[in-house]
Amino acid sequence: MDNEKAWLVRRVVLSVLFVVVVAVPLYPELFGLDAVTPFAQLVAFRPQGLVVVLLLGLLMLVRRGWRIAAVLVVVLALTGGALTAPRQLSDAHPPADGTRELTIMVANVLGGGANAGEVAELIRQRQPDLVSLPEAQVDVREEIRVQLQDLQYKGFTQQPSKAVESATSVLVSAKLGAVRFATELGTAFGHVIVTGGNLGDVRLIAYHGFPPLPDAMPTWKQDLLVLRNWCTQDPPTVVAGDFNATLDHADFRHALGTNCRSVGPSVGSGLQGTWPADQPAVVRTQIDHVVVTRSIQPGRFSTYPIAGTDHRAVVATVAVPKPG
Repeated sequence: MDNEKAWLVRRVVLSVLFVVVVAVPLYPELFGLDAVTPFAQLVAFRPQGLVVVLLLGLLMLVRRGWRIAAVLVVVLALTGGALTAPRQLSDAHPPADGTRELTIMVANVLGGGANAGEVAELIRQRQPDLVSLPEAQVDVREEIRVQLQDLQYKGFTQQPSKAVESATSVLVSAKLGAVRFATELGTAFGHVIVTGGNLGDVRLIAYHGFPPLPDAMPTWKQDLLVLRNWCTQDPPTVVAGDFNATLDHADFRHALGTNCRSVGPSVGSGLQGTWPADQPAVVRTQIDHVVVTRSIQPGRFSTYPIAGTDHRAVVATVAVPKPG
């Protein structure tokens, strides 16, 4: 083999190795690293990573000796972009006949750090049927509720431990009638199941998933398995809260399976980041979701700033079957 051919082979091999190195943090699930720190944390920002990698590839095209690697990197970024694009390009559809619209709100109040007045004002403006309040203890829930006396919201809280972040509260509009509140074991943080009243067969679940901390990956995965269990059950279900997971997490996609979908990505709002709220929009990621089973139709999805918390509030509409 002459020197020119040997150099070409080396360039191709080195280029492929370089692309693999670039691909690992973008697609750790392909290498069995999706539950390993720091990849489980980095992959939450895959859309931003794809943009950075695309710019890197375009810059590399300037150097002749790097062009094979550059082309491969650009192809990797464009392929990832094509797979991500439907989250922003999907369209919402009007509610189907035989359905009625529910409005669902999520606001992680950061253990009471959020401005209760702003949370109450958003509730007053949008008048959601259910408000999921991760990290809201009873006192925080009531501080919000007393500012909504004329709207008549019922409240319920589950707090399985003394840790503030384990508390999850709900506020349910009186429009839903005499609903029932229930709790179950299985998740590290509290979750509340709302049934009955005017909901018919529909159940609403306020949820807060454990974060993917380096020393708590099994707990994070277990909480997502609970979500998967709900998604495989029969009742039409809405799960709303802070999931601490994005569609770029393989465990979250596995939990959704074929029977659940997140409203934001389903209606062209999948790149509206909700955390960290104190950072520019381009570096946020969507970890606050309203997840629905297939018999429930996604409607609209919007996010709103709330002072004092690192999450943006989410308001989504969904069309659920009318009671029989």
